[in-house]
Amino acid sequence: MSDDTETTARRRPVAPAGRPPVDGALAEGLQRDVAFLDGLLAGAAGSGGTEQHRASDEDVAAALGLFEDMRTALDRLEAQVVIEARRRGMEWREIARHQGMKSSQASSQRYQRLVTRLEEIRQGIR
Repeated sequence: MSDDTETTARRRPVAPAGRPPVDGALAEGLQRDVAFLDGLLAGAAGSGGTEQHRASDEDVAAALGLFEDMRTALDRLEAQVVIEARRRGMEWREIARHQGMKSSQASSQRYQRLVTRLEEIRQGIR
């Protein structure tokens, strides 16, 4: 395993058996979107510019349209995981460390921005 793969494997623990993800529908939707983007980019990289393997303009437009929904889904999942961490008694400084942040204040502020953004989306402000 390469160093990058080992680091990624350590950061993304496998969910306990029999326990559904926090929000299975969001996670499944993200997986489908990532697979679509992966296929689109793999086809573009491997096509050598031939028309036969070239992604259509509609596929590229569809891919561009995915990102805002993917960001929202990731924000929702992140907020849910932070809520779960706090529910389990995890301190903000520990959450910050796992998020790659240097301070508990940064982590707490990030969570507040996520919640605010999600509430604005829910209310149709964004």
